[in-house]
Amino acid sequence: MSSVADRRGDRRGASIARPIFLLVIVSVLLATAISFVVTFSGPPPFDFPRSLRSIAMTLKGKGPPPFGHGVPPPGAGQAFEDHGPGPGALRRRQEPSAPMARSGEVADPTARRRLAAELGVSPADILAFTETAGKTERDAFVGSYTFAWHEGAGWWVVRSDVPPYLTRWHVRTLLAMLVAILLLSLPAWSIARALTRPLRLLAAAADQAGTGAALPALPDGSREVRDLARAVTTMHARLAHYAEARTAMLAGIAHDLGTPLSRLAFRVEQLPEGARVRAAADIDEMRAMIAATLAFTRDDAVQTEASRLDLASLLDSLVQDMADAGQPVTLMPGPRAIVRGDSAALRRLFSNLIENAVRYGECARVGWEMEDGNVNVWVVDDGPGIDPAQAERLFQPFVRGDPSRNRATGGTGLGLAIARSIATRHGGAATLENGTGGAVARVVLPLAG
Repeated sequence: MSSVADRRGDRRGASIARPIFLLVIVSVLLATAISFVVTFSGPPPFDFPRSLRSIAMTLKGKGPPPFGHGVPPPGAGQAFEDHGPGPGALRRRQEPSAPMARSGEVADPTARRRLAAELGVSPADILAFTETAGKTERDAFVGSYTFAWHEGAGWWVVRSDVPPYLTRWHVRTLLAMLVAILLLSLPAWSIARALTRPLRLLAAAADQAGTGAALPALPDGSREVRDLARAVTTMHARLAHYAEARTAMLAGIAHDLGTPLSRLAFRVEQLPEGARVRAAADIDEMRAMIAATLAFTRDDAVQTEASRLDLASLLDSLVQDMADAGQPVTLMPGPRAIVRGDSAALRRLFSNLIENAVRYGECARVGWEMEDGNVNVWVVDDGPGIDPAQAERLFQPFVRGDPSRNRATGGTGLGLAIARSIATRHGGAATLENGTGGAVARVVLPLAG
């Protein structure tokens, strides 16, 4: 009943869709409000049409303020206001030579003829360049245009203003959009962080559970996150049950092989001397493999309580014991590193790596360093190294670096598998790679908080 109640409670919990929906609605409302503010703050800039009569009157110098006496001297650059309505004023300027068409303008013979008639002069004294030349007969002009009237020693010129790249209206619009982006980015970032944080924690927990370690406490969150956490918990329980069943089966097979192997050893004693020695060696190898298999299954099944321990002291003690036993092992001292774990299991982990280095690389050098909240331990040898393509395969059970299966040059193929299993149970990882002179076995373990 409690599980049913929990599921009902989860269904009543907040959904991840609610904050996303609210963020979308607020974004739409804010964008609409800003659009209204921009729209009613003033019309956007546009090309104000100029009539042909207005252009002609400006070329004549008529309109308010009234034109003064006489003709301005050449190049004086006198300006006059446009007589008609509009946001800006038409201006005329006297230039000593005929003006040239600007970019986008072409000769407009129709406008030239009509302007000459409006001014009462010959078309030979008129120049007209517009963007709309030849399209239609127009009474007003927009865009870029240049009109000129040859009078006396110079030319009176009227040109359209070159619009700025960014007008005041454009600047206001861009500032309003920037304010909207800033106002929406802060809650959007907060909502995104709140939504993704439990998912990141859940992904990290699922990754740790997939490697065989105990499942940590799963994060709480929205209804969808809780449903996903429940699915991860169920999946982890199924995987753990499967692993336990496989380990129990392997242990049972290894144990049951002991009895027929003992009977076989008794019968081997009746063989001739040469055959008996070879058969006894094979039986000893089988017994060693069975013992290693039982140890592997026992380590995989037994879960001991972790405690704080000094990894530097553990490595120093292990290397000293192996060196006293005649093993070519040296220790490169490092900083003090406190980890949480099972000292016996960790001792076996590094013992397997050191024995593997001595077996295939003639010697072993052990060192460590701390980085990013972890302790990185390495075991280096002077052997020929490993095939990088086979590095991961060597951590599989019963896979040996020596393909000849010779007991004199290799073990049972469980040493690296046991080492990785122990490292995984401690929240770390074990890898193999090639160094400058041989193979390098690395173990990364998290430091105790």
